[in-house]
Amino acid sequence: MQAHNNAYYVPPPSIWPIVGSVALLTLAVGFALVLNKVAVGSLVMALGAGILLIMLFGWFGAVIKESLAGKYARQVDTSFRWGMVWFIFSEVMFFAGFFGALFYARNLALPGLADAQSLWPGFSAAWPTTGPGLKTVITPVNAWGIPALNTLILLSSGATLTWAHWGLQKDRQRQLKLGLALTIALGILFIGLQIHEYGEAAFTIRDGIYGATFYMLTGFHGFHVMMGSVMLIVILLRSLAGHFTPGRHFAFEAVAWYWHFVDVIWLLLFIFVYCL
Repeated sequence: MQAHNNAYYVPPPSIWPIVGSVALLTLAVGFALVLNKVAVGSLVMALGAGILLIMLFGWFGAVIKESLAGKYARQVDTSFRWGMVWFIFSEVMFFAGFFGALFYARNLALPGLADAQSLWPGFSAAWPTTGPGLKTVITPVNAWGIPALNTLILLSSGATLTWAHWGLQKDRQRQLKLGLALTIALGILFIGLQIHEYGEAAFTIRDGIYGATFYMLTGFHGFHVMMGSVMLIVILLRSLAGHFTPGRHFAFEAVAWYWHFVDVIWLLLFIFVYCL
């Protein structure tokens, strides 16, 4: 069903933006507590993640109900598309900041400290480093172990998602649902392997500039994979309910854009964080 006029739909006031803000604040507080080795930090982070999931499903549900009620005219669809474009652009800038920090530390700051022997005896301006005056020796993660496997997994997930999209465009519902289920399974497998990688790593986020940039980049990417997996689960449930048609399925397209963005970020991570 679709709106029969060109009136721009303005939704009623919603509690979900406030819930989302509380979730993000709780996550940030929990993360700060974890960094300061406060015992309840992990519990606070888990609470924040739970609130965030409730917000996602609640807000998605409200938008789905409005869409199925035919309240969205073509102009609203255009607004959704531009909104998703700007959202992904903001995510690009978010990761650009962390990649910029990595580039600065490795390619500018570290060479500038090459003559720092007089200040920090025994310091070697070689990457990876914890930093001047720190004695921790860092053994980087082997790029051709779990990271290479995760690269294959994410690239495969992009292929299965594209295959699902082709099925939707040709109204092949079985192909759509199977492709989405495979993509979700690959995303969950990626997250599981990354958790295992963290458990096996010989350094932590507190081990100087290398540990900080490594865990901030890979950790936030893993968080995005988790959020993308939640979105894909919602899209799969909607597909099972028959919400999408070959001519009207922007929700699927929006999540697909997001997932392919996450794939590209991982390729950059694999090259600049693991391989180099």
